Amino acid sequence: MPENDYAKRVEQELKNYSEDIDVHQLPDIFHYWSNRYIRPWFEQADSTHPEDLFARYMLEAARASGNECAWFLSVGAGNCDAETAIASDLISRGLTNFKLVCLDINPDMLRRGKEHARKAGVLDQLEFQKADFNFFKPDRMYDAVIANQCLHHVTELENLFGAIESCLTPKGLFITSDMIGRNGHQRWPEALEIVEDLWRELPAQYKFNHQLQRLEEQFVNYDCSSESFEGIRAQDILALLVDRFSFHVFIAFGNVVDIFIDRGFGHNFDADSEKDRAFIDRLHEIDEQGFRNGTLKPTHMVAVMSHRNNPASNPVIARDLAPSACIRPPDQN
Repeated sequence: MPENDYAKRVEQELKNYSEDIDVHQLPDIFHYWSNRYIRPWFEQADSTHPEDLFARYMLEAARASGNECAWFLSVGAGNCDAETAIASDLISRGLTNFKLVCLDINPDMLRRGKEHARKAGVLDQLEFQKADFNFFKPDRMYDAVIANQCLHHVTELENLFGAIESCLTPKGLFITSDMIGRNGHQRWPEALEIVEDLWRELPAQYKFNHQLQRLEEQFVNYDCSSESFEGIRAQDILALLVDRFSFHVFIAFGNVVDIFIDRGFGHNFDADSEKDRAFIDRLHEIDEQGFRNGTLKPTHMVAVMSHRNNPASNPVIARDLAPSACIRPPDQN
């Protein structure tokens, strides 16, 4: 990427997230869908949601290392709200001697993160480091590295994954929850055709884009990476991880349903409406059938990984949907 283009995207990224916003806020219909369909797969890994899974496996990594003080790293930590919650969770699970380094390029978000940690009483456990994860060079070893919804903002994935691999202790774990669909969070052609068919059957009140504050009579397959880092190399993430790491947990999900439960259009659906819930149920089954017959690939993943020479004896793979089977060849269409 040309240097001036990269600088413009960094400037836009800083602007997008400099205001104090909840970057994880999602519509009620998303929570209906995730609790009904996604949570049971987390429960197979003795967890209930991504942050709970992070804490569980960070604790496992700390115990496996046997170090007196456990060291953890969160890349792309943002406001550090997840990191603050995870630190509190670790303490409640009996781990008190640890440091969680929160790395982010945005000083405003790190400043808010420090305040979150202070209010939650975990400031002693958190450290804050301003750096660009694209060019991150670790200066110590970590028992676990976490990446919570940030990998799809990374341009230099090979550099970052190499850095993470180099700084993990021998039994260390790399834990992530992220997007693995088409670049810019667009739909691939096979999914776009389905979305457009669904769009034609929906009444106008379901087509208002709450993020862009506009009615979209025709579905717009918008490339979110055109001006920022949003989804910049999302489609490359999983293939690169499969090449470098061994998977202990892999939960993959979502595709067509994404459009209708996310921040843009999800607020148009009523989680208390039987009709709206039935529509979302239908979309979920379209995705699952597509995964089973190979016509669709998941756009989300939650994964726990290790060095390739430290494979899991009994990995948790939801629906036996293996990481390699979820890679969508970009030159397929």
